[in-house]
Amino acid sequence: MLNKLLKQIRQYEMLQPGNRVVCAVSGGADSVALLFGMYLLREKLGIRLAAAHFNHQLRGAESDRDEEFVRTLCDRFDIPLTVGKGQIVPGKKGLEAAAREARYGFFATLEGKIATAHTADDNAETVLMHLVRGTGLRGLGGISPVNGNVIRPMLTVTRQEVLDFLQAYCLSFVEDSSNDTDAFLRNRLRHRVMPVLKEENPRLSENLSEMAMQLRLDAEALENENTLPDIPTLQAMHPALRSRAVQRFLQRIGVPEPERSHIRAVEALIFSEKPSARADLPGGVTVGREYDRLAVLPHQGTPEEVTLQPGNCEILSSWGVKVSYVPAEEMINTKDIFTVNARGPIVLRPRGAGDSIRLNAGTCTLKKLFIDRKIPAHQRAHIPVLADERGVLGVMGIGANVDRLAKELPAMQIRLERLK
Repeated sequence: MLNKLLKQIRQYEMLQPGNRVVCAVSGGADSVALLFGMYLLREKLGIRLAAAHFNHQLRGAESDRDEEFVRTLCDRFDIPLTVGKGQIVPGKKGLEAAAREARYGFFATLEGKIATAHTADDNAETVLMHLVRGTGLRGLGGISPVNGNVIRPMLTVTRQEVLDFLQAYCLSFVEDSSNDTDAFLRNRLRHRVMPVLKEENPRLSENLSEMAMQLRLDAEALENENTLPDIPTLQAMHPALRSRAVQRFLQRIGVPEPERSHIRAVEALIFSEKPSARADLPGGVTVGREYDRLAVLPHQGTPEEVTLQPGNCEILSSWGVKVSYVPAEEMINTKDIFTVNARGPIVLRPRGAGDSIRLNAGTCTLKKLFIDRKIPAHQRAHIPVLADERGVLGVMGIGANVDRLAKELPAMQIRLERLK
């Protein structure tokens, strides 16, 4: 068992010389074996060893017995011990989950690495639990060998190896009576399912635990890429890789726990024939196609029409622009400056039905122009269009209507500038 502990610690680089290692000790066989194993290896690893016990106060006198047993054990080997206690209130996920949350909350207050005594059998049972409830690659990865400052050096050690180790060193342990009940799924799998499977393969626990750790590495490799590829690349990807890429994208944009239905909704966008398709997701997040890429769409209404006053320069915050409408000093026409002959009031407004413009390349509707220039659909209503009673004078970022350009001074000039 000691060789397996060393190999696991070194393979996952769990510890460095000088680390303070706090073994979580319940008093059960696994945790006693972990504590004594780390005690025997402490000089070889160059670590400072300590222990921690959390009294859940769920089993009355038995819980107090466990605490006293751990105190006596640590005194015997002169191992510093920290004890925590708490009243466990079952939440939506049940008593077991609430107890785990309280226990790990206590561990988080301690200095150093926290070593827990999860074995290969625990890992195998966890994989089966995830299979029963439904899972993906990450769930098949079982228990993580390293999770922040929590390490699990015994994931390759079987429960039988633990018992043999304790017998060899004449170490006693306490039994948790709640392990005998079938009230919890883990216990039912341990008592009813694992024995049947082990009849087919006595090495089931080791095999499942090794498989889980390998699948966890595979999952980490698949999740390592952070940049979302463009649409053609996503379409060409293997479905498993594409699903992972979409899942990471959703997590980054505010969907912390994407469900399969959310991933499918985004995959539908990827293969949609509509270049501006969109999907609404939890948390008020909307994802849309912007032709060859996916993007988070802003939630904002269409800005209102504004009538420009001659001789004024004003800031239109709803449009995000500064606009001036003043007499021209020289003939200038660019994508954002129009020297035009206007008739009647000039308005700044969104594109309207039937709007058209003539550019040097010819006349076309604004709808077709925006599509040809691959302007995302959600952005089109926010592009300022300048118009008078005769129609479009110009479009910000595109240019003036050639038919409406002034031929000579005097003339009026419209200047548009994006607010920073």
